[in-house]
Amino acid sequence: SGVLSYLKETFTHTPSYDMSPAMLNVLVKMMLAQAQECVFEQIGLPGIRNEFFTLVKMTQEVAKVGEIYMLVNTAMNQEPVKENIPYSWSKLAQIKSDHYKALAHYFIATVLCDHELQSGDDEDQQEKALSQLYDYMPEGLKVLTVLKDKVQRKQLGKAHLRKAIVYHEEALRVCGLCKKLRNIDVLQEVLTAAHKRSLLKYAQQETEDDFLSLIQAPDILPKTEHKIETIAPQFSKVKVKDFFHRLGPLTVFSAKQRWTAPRTIRIHYEAGELGFSLKGGSPVQIYCLDPACAAASMGLKEGDYIVSVGSVDCKWLGVNEVLEKFKSVGEQPIEIEVISCQDTAASMHNKSATYSVGMQKTYSLICLAMEEDKIDQTKKAPLKLPFLSWGTKNRQKAASTLCLPSAVAGSSQIKKKLSPFALLNTESSLY
Repeated sequence: SGVLSYLKETFTHTPSYDMSPAMLNVLVKMMLAQAQECVFEQIGLPGIRNEFFTLVKMTQEVAKVGEIYMLVNTAMNQEPVKENIPYSWSKLAQIKSDHYKALAHYFIATVLCDHELQSGDDEDQQEKALSQLYDYMPEGLKVLTVLKDKVQRKQLGKAHLRKAIVYHEEALRVCGLCKKLRNIDVLQEVLTAAHKRSLLKYAQQETEDDFLSLIQAPDILPKTEHKIETIAPQFSKVKVKDFFHRLGPLTVFSAKQRWTAPRTIRIHYEAGELGFSLKGGSPVQIYCLDPACAAASMGLKEGDYIVSVGSVDCKWLGVNEVLEKFKSVGEQPIEIEVISCQDTAASMHNKSATYSVGMQKTYSLICLAMEEDKIDQTKKAPLKLPFLSWGTKNRQKAASTLCLPSAVAGSSQIKKKLSPFALLNTESSLY
């Protein structure tokens, strides 16, 4: 629950609703309830003695478990968590709440029915212990009077048994409504056994004048001597290892780069030289490769990364450490594995692509169009020459430019250039 609480406070931008603060809050309450249930089971694991103060203690402990599960059930049925909580989870929380409330009433009924006040008992201690169980007493009853009066004691005990039976029956009813829960045999056996035990206890106390003792059993105040607290994770005390450590340094081996499969290169010393140098670190890179060396002839390339030397992973090793690996082999040939970075840059369109009709504009095309726009704006507008001034040379020069459009398609800011033939068509009528 401490881990979930930490996530609720720090993990604000949740990718899905199962990690939202509302859902994490419900899960925290559920885990605290399970912890409180474990505390009760641990106390009762050696066995519950049929003794006055032991039963009083168990009554309050189990009532605390029932109260917490009731809060969990309420939280699970709130919007919008309700739509994302499995139906069987909320129903099981309700069943546990009813079951443990029934056990609380059964324990206090056992106290009242089986333990009459004896002459050697401490009245003050029993009165104090019993008074802490109730927020109020039924009308006409007092704690000390109940302890001393056998009839009142029996009536109040039977009232608690009736309430216990009601809670047991409700737990069985809710369990029968859920298909998943009613198929769990262990759950059915526990609920049925507890119900039968309360019925048997009630049958032992039954007399002919029961219709005169229909008092309502008061609610039991939950209390625990073992407070449950969330423990936040202490990351400084936890030794962790990066999941992706074997991939190598993230700065190099990231999703932004595309790498070839490792290639095995067999290296031979030639006159005590490798034929290349190393640079960088973690991992090292091939540098100043001699194209005439044996390693280059086997496929080693400038800029390749060395990922292993002699079956030893060296993605995290520096230049000095890799050189030590080479020196340890001596004059014997050694196999290394290298990888190359694939070129992911898209082919750039040349300037003529700017004038391609119907081509979708890319960033580079837009930049080219903007450059031409600036050039056109800086150029001075040429003087409009009359038709008679156009010579043969000008006509031929103008005709050679007809293959290019006057502006980039879709650009309204570029000035349109009039061809000389346009002037000819407009002024020929005047001639």
